[in-house]
Amino acid sequence: MKNTISLFDLSKKINYKNEMLAGFTVAMTMIPESLSFAILAGLSPLTGLYAAFMMGIVTAVLGGRPGMVSGGAGATIVVLIALIKSHGIEYLFATVILAGIFQLLVGVFKFGKFVRLIPQPVMYGFLNGLAVIIFMAQIEQFKITDSSGTVSWMQGTTLYIMAGLAALTAAIVYFFPRMTKVIPASLAAILIVFAIVLGFNINTKTVADIAHISGNLPSFHIPKIPFSLETLQIIFPYALIMAGVGLIESLLTLSMVDEITNSKGNTNRESIAQGVANMTNGFFGGMGGCAMVAQTLVNLNAGSRARLSGVIASITILIIILFGAPFIEKIPMAALVGVMMMVAISTFQWVSIRIVGKMPKSDIFVGVLVALITIVLHNLALAVLVGVIIAALVFAWDNAKRIRAKKYIDENGIKHYEIYGPLFFGSVMAFSDKFDPINDPDEVLVDFKESRIVDMSAVDALDKLSKRYQQHNKIIRLRHLSEDCRTILKNAETVIEVNIQEDPTYKVMPEK
Repeated sequence: MKNTISLFDLSKKINYKNEMLAGFTVAMTMIPESLSFAILAGLSPLTGLYAAFMMGIVTAVLGGRPGMVSGGAGATIVVLIALIKSHGIEYLFATVILAGIFQLLVGVFKFGKFVRLIPQPVMYGFLNGLAVIIFMAQIEQFKITDSSGTVSWMQGTTLYIMAGLAALTAAIVYFFPRMTKVIPASLAAILIVFAIVLGFNINTKTVADIAHISGNLPSFHIPKIPFSLETLQIIFPYALIMAGVGLIESLLTLSMVDEITNSKGNTNRESIAQGVANMTNGFFGGMGGCAMVAQTLVNLNAGSRARLSGVIASITILIIILFGAPFIEKIPMAALVGVMMMVAISTFQWVSIRIVGKMPKSDIFVGVLVALITIVLHNLALAVLVGVIIAALVFAWDNAKRIRAKKYIDENGIKHYEIYGPLFFGSVMAFSDKFDPINDPDEVLVDFKESRIVDMSAVDALDKLSKRYQQHNKIIRLRHLSEDCRTILKNAETVIEVNIQEDPTYKVMPEK
């Protein structure tokens, strides 16, 4: 039974059955998460479900990564909780619209490609930290709220039933694919556990215990806020942070899907889609969001490789809001908890533990630090930013140590310095220490055949070196500069003094 159709991309064949079943599974796992984060932020449950529907369908159709799922994610709403409490929900909608504009501009100006600069240790740390967050979020479902609003851990029979059903779900997810792959293991687990609970009339926590989810179609409305500079000053920083967090998580998820599917997504197109989706949320009463790693992994594990599953998941959520709430509210939370726990286990990059002894200590440090920041602060943007900065500094330090100089005096009495390694801000001190203007002969030649001038710090170092030799009435010339290095020095000629030896027969970089 391998029916295939083409959807949106006529050159790509997809499995119709897999996409449909994956979409249903994703919808089941997305609903409780969207509800939880909406309630956490003090919003109506429907605000979270509307976000799941609108983010999902817009990014599925317009996004740059088939198979990726977006929805009302906690990563973006968490940064807006303070704004919601201080200014209300209308300011939230305005902020989501502005964040969407920022994301749209990132895609239009093609800045999305810079996510490719994120090092692998940062990716490992991000995914490992996220796996822990997903797992710990499921542990929170073992709490109950009594009639007085007091939250406490489950005890006795209630706890044993919840834990037993969650363990049964996890076992089905693990073993079911070994028997058949006709339907996704996650969906099979949810349906089997649901049937057991209904068949034996087991009293356990259900989706209805989180919130009731019936409602109407989302309606268009313009946020009711003063259109003034003061309002912009209030929402601007929140929108900027939300846009950054949402894009970083979305583009990292895109990179993860690229690795899993051995294909390449379009980061700029995804940035535009995320922006359009968040703008749609702001105008139609959604809390906004971004890509959802856990649901994306559920989608991929269910066999999805195209856009159809995301569309099916979104339409399923809308149908549930309109008609299916009484049925979905009876789904036991233990089934969803078991599925998400297995997702957390599969999200964790176990290979990062096996290769610890083979990785540089700096990479291990970066990975662990990113994971800890992700777990403790739940701030994915900050975790990735810190990881990238540290990785960049380590890279600069390592390259700074690699600059070398081979020295010799030729038959004409000219001293040659053959430079190896890049000359940039990190290596200028080591570079300068290699020269001896006092004891060198009257003419010195610095050969950059195996080196290049990278930044303004390098240009300044050459200027200072030239002046040191001038003070001793000696000549220093630069040789074998590549075209880009010559361009840098040419642009800086009004503020520096260097003597470049013309070498018309030698080109390090070929002319275009």
